Amino acid sequence: MKHAFAAVIPAAGLSSRLPAFKPLLSLGDTTTLGRVVRACRQARVQDILVVAGHRADEVAAEAGRLGVRAVHNPDFMRGMFSSVCAGLSVLPDGVDGVFVHPVDIPLVRSHVHVRLMEHFAASRASVLYPVFDGRRGHPPLIRTSRVPDILAYAGDEGLYGALSGMDGEDVEVACAQIHFDMDDDAAYFQAMALLARLAVPTPEEALVMLKSYFGVGEKGLAHGRAVARAAVAMARALNRLGARLDERLVESAALLHDLAKGKKDHEAEGGRKLLRLGFPVVADIVACHRDLALPDEARVTEKEVVYLADKLVRCDRYVGLEARFREKLDMFADDPEAQAAIRGRRGRARAVLARVEREAGLGVERILTDAGIDVTGEPCPE
Repeated sequence: MKHAFAAVIPAAGLSSRLPAFKPLLSLGDTTTLGRVVRACRQARVQDILVVAGHRADEVAAEAGRLGVRAVHNPDFMRGMFSSVCAGLSVLPDGVDGVFVHPVDIPLVRSHVHVRLMEHFAASRASVLYPVFDGRRGHPPLIRTSRVPDILAYAGDEGLYGALSGMDGEDVEVACAQIHFDMDDDAAYFQAMALLARLAVPTPEEALVMLKSYFGVGEKGLAHGRAVARAAVAMARALNRLGARLDERLVESAALLHDLAKGKKDHEAEGGRKLLRLGFPVVADIVACHRDLALPDEARVTEKEVVYLADKLVRCDRYVGLEARFREKLDMFADDPEAQAAIRGRRGRARAVLARVEREAGLGVERILTDAGIDVTGEPCPE
């Protein structure tokens, strides 16, 4: 059964701790309100309602520009819960679940909404809460069957109090920004800095994706961590001689490189999954980690570093490039066509290795040893 979802976006407050009006503040290529609307729309939330109060005409005009409906809350001075109720009270018929996503929380990635919606059908809980690092955040997804109970709440703890007596289910999400509240001018400047990095997950977010989104087991996690350690060590060595590699991108992409291991064309499938989650730069690295060629005129990038690290590591330890390819050649000893393909990949990997060592001014084993990585090449335990 397909469910219908709506979102209520309270945007009625005074923004008294900010130098300008929060919903209309510029945040990247849109407004703060535009960021929240975009996340809901990218998640394919069907009905989006913006609740206006302070400077209602301006908020309504921005909602109109964004193509969503505005609802006026004349009682906005009573607090955010009054705006939540104003939005919930005019939900269209046929909606099964509703997000309450305050404009104060503008950096939540759209895959958070998608993940909650995916859990909705299988859950019997009244409220689904996104969780990161063990803490609940925004936006909760509420069954509309419980809206009358919320509207009837007469306590003084707002939405938290209205929901506290309802059965809830926690859903782990790979987005630290579910906790980020843009409530003053310092937070606004922090939001602009965070926005510039939103397309690259943190390593902590990457690990949540591996475990909770893709069901990667302990062996896969250990391999990802080992590849990430090697990749970051090489990136730092290159950066010391003037490269400008993004070490967070390197680490997260390396952690995620085998997220679709076991699937056909796992590197391409992994890239597609990350693209759907909104991480195109990471997706591009993951999609070509099995094989690539580096033109003579091109510099080493994050892509080559992650690719090479994967060729140096087996299981959770360094084994070296030659050992990795020798194992593959032995595996296909009776298949001349496969052997030729493996030798071709080995030649390209050797070329990337030579380029990294030249641009870093050090051999790879020295780079890894200096980073505390064992390069004795002990075989993996079976």
